[in-house]
Amino acid sequence: MLKPRNPFRSRQRAAGPEGRRPVIAPYHEIDVVSWHPADGSRNFGDHLSRIVVESVAREHGRTLDDEVASPRRLLAIGSSLHFARDGDTVWGCGINGKIPTERITARRLDIRAVRGPKTAAILRELGLAVPDIYGDPALLLPRYFRGRFPLTGMLDYVVVPNFHDVALIAESERKVSPKWGWNRCIAAIVSARFVVASSLHALIVAEAFGIPARQLRLSDTESQFKYDDYAQGTGRLSLTPARSIEQALEMGGEPPPCFDERSLLAAFPIELWD
Repeated sequence: MLKPRNPFRSRQRAAGPEGRRPVIAPYHEIDVVSWHPADGSRNFGDHLSRIVVESVAREHGRTLDDEVASPRRLLAIGSSLHFARDGDTVWGCGINGKIPTERITARRLDIRAVRGPKTAAILRELGLAVPDIYGDPALLLPRYFRGRFPLTGMLDYVVVPNFHDVALIAESERKVSPKWGWNRCIAAIVSARFVVASSLHALIVAEAFGIPARQLRLSDTESQFKYDDYAQGTGRLSLTPARSIEQALEMGGEPPPCFDERSLLAAFPIELWD
């Protein structure tokens, strides 16, 4: 009987035809921790963690395939702090909100930045040192990919459901699935003049590229905590969700985000590669 898939598995290299076991890297690398759905699919927002970390590392002449002196884990994009272990480094990660705080058991974390003040407040209550550096690293995507993903405005709007809300949105040319590849998702988002999304990272990508966006709340599967954590990390008090696509179109976009790109980049733990 096959063992269940570990949703927070370490990065592994594919090897050979389908069905063979993956090969674990034969030396120490930086392990970018991100959530993987148990059904074997991929959620584009969580996968952006690897894309952005690799982009920043390459700016410093490093890659995720570099051999490093000792194994290190880095938590960047995502709401996965409850999976942090003692000794991990945190750069932009956030608290989920629907997971009990008691699940955050690590007490020795190297925290360089977090997604927003709500995450910071809880971590400080747990006795952890957290700098006043906020922002989801997905906000850095235009820095590295603006030329690859030009704004086209071909569609008046697109709808991007959260991974757990996919079945709640009818199929149409305006529906963008978070199960698509990260590049296809971003290309679809920047093809619109307005973005309606229950996917947090669809909202972040849209706002990063200057596209007005409105949160859509179709279910209570996801806690509002992470959306408001992101909002407070970008100079706003909260996001005001719409309960339908029609209401979102009437409400229009939220005020644009404001964050310190230089501080977030300066906090990047490039010395993990040394």
